Amino acid sequence: MKSCSQARTLYRKMVDSHTVQILDEHNVLLYVDLHLMNEYTSPQAFAGLEAAQRAIAAPGAHVAVVDHIIPTHPAKPRVIQDPASALQAINLRRNCERHGIMLYDTNDERQGIEHIIAPELGMIRPGMVVLCGDSHTTTYGALGALGFGIGTSEIEHILATQTLVYRVASEMRIRVNGQLPLGASAKDLILHIIGSIGAQGARGYAVEFCGAAIDALSVEARMTLCNMAVEAGARAALIAPDKKTVEYVLARASDIDDDMRNRAVSAWASLFSDENARVEKEFIFDASEVEPQVTWGTSPDQTVGVTHPTPALESISSPMQQEAARRAFQYMGLAPGASLLGLPVQRVFIGSCTNARIEDLRVVAGMVRGRRVADGVRAMVVPGSGSVRRQAELEGIADILVAAGFEWRQPGCSMCLAMNDDVLEPQERCASTTNRNFEGRQGRAGRTHLMSPAMAAAAAIAGKIIDVRTFAN
Repeated sequence: MKSCSQARTLYRKMVDSHTVQILDEHNVLLYVDLHLMNEYTSPQAFAGLEAAQRAIAAPGAHVAVVDHIIPTHPAKPRVIQDPASALQAINLRRNCERHGIMLYDTNDERQGIEHIIAPELGMIRPGMVVLCGDSHTTTYGALGALGFGIGTSEIEHILATQTLVYRVASEMRIRVNGQLPLGASAKDLILHIIGSIGAQGARGYAVEFCGAAIDALSVEARMTLCNMAVEAGARAALIAPDKKTVEYVLARASDIDDDMRNRAVSAWASLFSDENARVEKEFIFDASEVEPQVTWGTSPDQTVGVTHPTPALESISSPMQQEAARRAFQYMGLAPGASLLGLPVQRVFIGSCTNARIEDLRVVAGMVRGRRVADGVRAMVVPGSGSVRRQAELEGIADILVAAGFEWRQPGCSMCLAMNDDVLEPQERCASTTNRNFEGRQGRAGRTHLMSPAMAAAAAIAGKIIDVRTFAN
């Protein structure tokens, strides 16, 4: 363990401030400020508590939401038709009622994807430790909070003790200098980074993003970046809070009154890495070199700039990665060395905890206004929360999308993963703003190409993958 008197990284400061007890050289008992849970990772944890006749230590420090299994079709009220999924939602409701835990249920107007509603409802503040039984909990690093995913047994431990036995991570810094060029977004930046360092490039590390390009990103764009850091194997992702962070949080955290405000802002100002703080590994990127990205394979690191061909197999030095590429090409119905430009798509999905915030939908609406989705393409937009949906309707975004031929859906995880009724058919090719392109992720034998909301919108109108920079406005 590092001494608190040494120069410390932001990550170390947060771990140290939440350490209840040092267990050994590598492990601590970590206090958890907020625990989020959903319908599919929590049932066994509650069952374990009941079997052991244990109470929940701090019910007010837990929040639940139904998001993965919920249908997103426009009909109201929403009814989960699948019996197994409906049972999951019923069990979550029963457990929350029994233990006094706040639940954003199926037809709650504030319902949405857990990683979108938590920040927008002011639950996430700089300096917090926030855990959830979902890997994309790294999203909260965009607000200077230490967030990461946990397993069911760990959920049970947190419910019972409000703590976690935690192995301290190695530390990595990813500095991004320069400025993103026209047509490139935070989604393109993180795909570029993952493609460069690999799907295991940050495995075991807590990553801190910094640099001029990171400073220039909006808070919502930073969430996209931190959300997908886990796709490079990161155990956590952090961005030091700045003026943008403070303004975002204070605008949403209604419980922070005038007396608390100054103390909170002063505490948040200390959340940065000390000048001489050391990390085990560092990468440096130039944002000006980032172009719109498209994944070609079945892992987020199998990505290229849209104007580049897919790699030739002989260009991949690792035999293991070469075999993975061979399988990916076969699954995706693509050839090594081929261009992705002009590749027809049958589906377009704009949504998920990566890209379903109001900022994303504004980009899409600005591109498709006055245009129509191409014949033969089914395109859907699924806002990340009830709040995002209402804001989009208030701004006229929903009307623009519907007029262009997009389906305007209810909030939820939707086609990010095949746990609900929004799924790809076998061999359907989808331009998707989600975070994972694994085999079968969006539906059995479905083919997913990850890209930014702007790129997905362009694909919907063109009916094929195109370079958004050539998309006439």
